[in-house]
Amino acid sequence: MKAIVQERFGPPDILQLADTDRPGVGANQVLVRVHAAALNPYDWHMMRGDPLVARLMGAVGLTRPKSRVAGIDAAGRVAAVGADVRGFEPGDEVMGFCPGSFAEYARTTTDLLVPKPASLTFEEAAAVPMGAVTALRGIRTVGRVRPGQRVLVNGSAGGVGTFAVQIAAALGAEVTGVCSTRNVELVRSLGAAHVVDYTREDFTDGRVHYDVILDNVGNRPLSRLRKALTSTGTLVANGGGSPGHAFGAVGSMLQLIAFNTCVRQRLRLIHPAAPAGPTHEDLLAVTALIEAGKLTPVVDRIYPLADTAEGVRHVEQGHARGKAVVTVP
Repeated sequence: MKAIVQERFGPPDILQLADTDRPGVGANQVLVRVHAAALNPYDWHMMRGDPLVARLMGAVGLTRPKSRVAGIDAAGRVAAVGADVRGFEPGDEVMGFCPGSFAEYARTTTDLLVPKPASLTFEEAAAVPMGAVTALRGIRTVGRVRPGQRVLVNGSAGGVGTFAVQIAAALGAEVTGVCSTRNVELVRSLGAAHVVDYTREDFTDGRVHYDVILDNVGNRPLSRLRKALTSTGTLVANGGGSPGHAFGAVGSMLQLIAFNTCVRQRLRLIHPAAPAGPTHEDLLAVTALIEAGKLTPVVDRIYPLADTAEGVRHVEQGHARGKAVVTVP
């Protein structure tokens, strides 16, 4: 099969289209014929082995990538199922977490897969898993957002932010989105009651206080973020950072954990969705929101599989509008 492969850590140019073996299928596994795969910050972290501390922790591999084929989010049709698989059959349209999704075929398990909503194209469905599940965890599970609360989403026009604004609005919150000038109308259309243009305003100036802040960017000091919270508010940190650092967002996360023990405000971390943990229930929850008309993926750019490196470069620059997706012929 055709796949995007990498033999070492490095910049997007190391990603190459090549022929490789199609994955086999174990008794409890599902083989998906990939039609589309989303591009995530997760992908460039895996590609670069960044931050360096992640290599020492064994998260991405020490001297070379753990996985030769990149990608994690996918939408497509079931090509084959293992002998013990129930609930999926060849031909079913599905979406979910499929390690090695930048390829014609990817292997996964039933707990990481759900039926594709009929209302979505394959490109839209591929944009859902990591972004929407991370947003759901940040807003509902960790942030515990309730109706009437003031919720601010920093990075509201990005891959997680566009989902987070919609989920918070669906829960009955008064949502404020933070984005650049060109994305103000987009964020407002997603359900934000207020939009802060960060090129003109500073949401951490203390004039408005929020019950919950979901920070997808990591570009404000913790002291400033706490200034924008109510006295008992919740800050949910979702990574952030740029390539080329030894610790990346890990240093900020450790600071947040340390402060959390001595302040009234709730300072919490959210680990981006990945093929581990209770993702199946979360996938079903976001699917239900989509089918209820309360959640719609925003697809910014679509690349052919051969141009995956260009797509990863776009996401790595940190200015993606919604999600970028690759299509697999």
